Amino acid sequence: MDFAQHTIDLARQNVESGGRPFATVIVKDGKIIAESGNQVAQTHDPTAHAEVLAIREACIALGTEHLTGTTIYVLAQPCPMCLGALYYCSPDEVVFLTTRDAYEPHYVDDRKYFELDTFYDEFAKPWQERRLPMRHDQRDDAVDVYKLWQENNGGNRRVPGAPATQR
Repeated sequence: MDFAQHTIDLARQNVESGGRPFATVIVKDGKIIAESGNQVAQTHDPTAHAEVLAIREACIALGTEHLTGTTIYVLAQPCPMCLGALYYCSPDEVVFLTTRDAYEPHYVDDRKYFELDTFYDEFAKPWQERRLPMRHDQRDDAVDVYKLWQENNGGNRRVPGAPATQR
């Protein structure tokens, strides 16, 4: 099966049914274990991006939060939220089928505090200098929640079973 073409077809179907032009297909051992179109327009959920939905489905199907051993096909270069989710789930590879430069003449989804062209510069700023208003309300007992987690995790501060960091 041509997984890249399947991703394109899934995105086209999503547009034809009123959705946005994005799709994700997750493959393991030569088989599709999860797939999704972007469901933001249909669900009014700004987190219902194709990558996030497919990652959720794949993790449930595999019974793990780690997608090692998978290849994830996405229609376009992932947005920052999806890129973070992709990093977090640790696939073996992500294959994107078009670039923002290529699709930008046909689709733009900028928001009040978010434009893809400037987001990575914005994200690199200290939190006090970002466009999104943020306020730090220091609460010492908030750290106690993490201490409790560490105690319940046998004193280990790392998530059990998480793939090792590669640099």
